[in-house]
Amino acid sequence: MPEDRSDLSPEDRVRIAQQFIEAIPHARALGMRVDHLGAGSAQISMPWSEHLVGDPRTGVIHGGVVSALMDTCCGAAVMSHPTEPRSTATIDLRIDYMRSAAPGQRITAKAECYHVTRSVAFLRAVALDEDGENPVAAATGAFTVER
Repeated sequence: MPEDRSDLSPEDRVRIAQQFIEAIPHARALGMRVDHLGAGSAQISMPWSEHLVGDPRTGVIHGGVVSALMDTCCGAAVMSHPTEPRSTATIDLRIDYMRSAAPGQRITAKAECYHVTRSVAFLRAVALDEDGENPVAAATGAFTVER
């Protein structure tokens, strides 16, 4: 992302974030799409796909795919924080799986960077399928902040 991002429109921020996501091989392979980027928040989604199914009998997406989506979304939330970090990496990400995502449905992750210190960002995230009231997973995490 550019050095000074304060003059970018919300649309430009999403476009730049999408280009960054597409440069990450696993994110591109999973079909991740940046839906929203705010000041320390992000929303990224991905489509259901048969090759991502963990249990062929049920058609349920593998938990590792949900994990990758949430991790990527948290990283995007850190990078969009007003303190404008240059880079970030996952220190710790705890994910509580609450239920299986419904087969055939798009999965959306939403992350919020709620506290930033000199070197660590703290996040909360949730993953949802099309039932936006009943989470698939919830996460809390800590990410590095490099300025």
